Amino acid sequence: MIENVMDVLALVCVLAATGFSVAAGIGILRFPDALSRLHAATKPQIFGLLLIIAAIALDQRSWVTLLSLIPVFVFQSLTAPVAAHMVGRAAYRTGKYDTETLLVDELGPAIERANSEKE
Repeated sequence: MIENVMDVLALVCVLAATGFSVAAGIGILRFPDALSRLHAATKPQIFGLLLIIAAIALDQRSWVTLLSLIPVFVFQSLTAPVAAHMVGRAAYRTGKYDTETLLVDELGPAIERANSEKE
């Protein structure tokens, strides 16, 4: 009985992760600028990965499997935001963003300050 419940929970996790992946894909295609697309690509990725790891752990029912999947989640959680940050900065510096949707520009003054210090 408990095995059937765990199998159903694993299926629900995989289906939810699939939904997040589809939402990310639609967001990448539909959002207007690089910063919005970046948000659509990175936010669902981490939660979708967590759901897939949960599904694998529920399916395998092994502590060894769960403990081996934890570093995957930790490293992905550390590298995805850093990569997104660098892509966002590159998009900002090349002007590949929509100024109308940018509510607060915290990077502009910092870039101007850095450029003035170089001169």
